[in-house]
Amino acid sequence: MLTWPRAVRVFVHTQPTDMRRSFDRLSWMVQEVLQQDPFSGHLFVFVNRRGDRMKILFWDRSGFVLFYKRLEEGIFHLPDDDPGGVEIDVPRLTLILEGLDLSQARRCRRFTRAPVVSP
Repeated sequence: MLTWPRAVRVFVHTQPTDMRRSFDRLSWMVQEVLQQDPFSGHLFVFVNRRGDRMKILFWDRSGFVLFYKRLEEGIFHLPDDDPGGVEIDVPRLTLILEGLDLSQARRCRRFTRAPVVSP
């Protein structure tokens, strides 16, 4: 199991992606489709048409890393809020990787600190 700092942002490309694509083509998709910087250190998630394979592209300061997961049964349940891409947080990605369908889940209200306004 991989763990990521909470500061890492996760961008999901919600449209099916050809899983034959590798580092260069996926980083191009990050720039052109998701309108993000592939060298930012954030995670970029791509899933195939059947939904049983996922690739995660990540820049680690010295090169691209590509994580690839294939499910033996079932599919990944991705958010489908936006036809191009959507941003989720690291805990939500972890739950998706574990096979949970979050479409019926709701987040309970939690305390959040108000931003500090400097004079």
